[in-house]
Amino acid sequence: MQCGLLGRHLGHSYSPQIHKMLANYDYQLFEIEPELLGDFLRSDKFDGLNVTIPYKKAVIPYCNALTDCARALGAVNTIVRKPDGTLIGHNTDYYGFQFMFRQSSLSAFGKKALVLGSGGASATVTAVLKKAGANVIIISRSGPDNYNNLDRHYDASIIVNTTPVGMYPDTGLSPVDLTNFHALEGVFDLIYNPARTRLLQLAEEKDVIAMNGLTMLVAQAKEAAQWFTENNIPDEKILSIHRTLQKQMQNIILIGMPGCGKSTIGKALAHAVGKQFIDADSEIEKEAGISIPQIFSEKGESAFREMETHVLTRLCKESGYVIATGGGCVTRDENYSIIHQNAQVFWIKRDLDNLPTEGRPLSQSTSLSDMYQIREPMYKKFSDFEIDNISDIDHAVKQILDKLEEYL
Repeated sequence: MQCGLLGRHLGHSYSPQIHKMLANYDYQLFEIEPELLGDFLRSDKFDGLNVTIPYKKAVIPYCNALTDCARALGAVNTIVRKPDGTLIGHNTDYYGFQFMFRQSSLSAFGKKALVLGSGGASATVTAVLKKAGANVIIISRSGPDNYNNLDRHYDASIIVNTTPVGMYPDTGLSPVDLTNFHALEGVFDLIYNPARTRLLQLAEEKDVIAMNGLTMLVAQAKEAAQWFTENNIPDEKILSIHRTLQKQMQNIILIGMPGCGKSTIGKALAHAVGKQFIDADSEIEKEAGISIPQIFSEKGESAFREMETHVLTRLCKESGYVIATGGGCVTRDENYSIIHQNAQVFWIKRDLDNLPTEGRPLSQSTSLSDMYQIREPMYKKFSDFEIDNISDIDHAVKQILDKLEEYL
């Protein structure tokens, strides 16, 4: 059985990996130019297709029949070729978002929900929320409800982002500021890379439910696999695959005082989990072309901190790394959102008497006790977990792995 994903520019896609975990069929990426779309759909090169932008509407004329869901949404993201060659168009995005929203345990009944964006994904989300009883308002750039008159909707309980604002590689941006939304209960972002968009980080700051689109991605694939194979797949498979992808995609970032063992632990941890290790200080030296002590002596600490933020911005938007940071990265508030967009952050704690100072400008010029007193609340704020480096490296690595399993 031959299945795959149809699009124009697919780049890196998690779909082949997801479908491999769902069922036993070959799954390929089909990058097709618009002028060749008809020939491809009339060919016998596939038995089942997932369809992504820009073809979710363009494939409809080639389908011999549409399911009620696809017809209602005016978009097809799944096609099944029947034995007689006829094409049946379906939409599994509806199920995907419906499953995602149900996982939040929020009730939408009678509540105001803002859907950011007016494209195809917006129509799907709107249909799900209306079916759940929400009063849905679509926010677009030029519609009657837009980003310039959001103040009339500060009583919204639910916000769903269907736009690409904040998506990799242009991370760190949010389509809206959540400060004045006083009744907010949940924020959903269909983006899954990064795991925590700036919008979701703002939601976390308000202590409301914040969910990215990875669950929806896996759930819609599960329903597509059911259509391809005509076999039922339990919902538990969605959660299992979600955990696998989350573990694979997340960064593990280590913070802590200079000399606390971040690099040594990081290398051992990267080996244990099969991720690449990166030392942020080494990356700074590569970019600067000089050592960190030289940067401090020639340019000063302020210039070093600017370089550090620049390097962290580049590193932390990527996925699947173990990253050891410099001891002072927590001294700049802007680094918090940069570090947390794709990561679980571990504070490596070690007795001050065991911290080396050679080659560490601030450690040599400042009392470690005074430095720690200033930084301790910063480490606490930045970290998701605290790890004691009091015995051997293997013990520290095991603590981190245990915490990650517990979190997942």
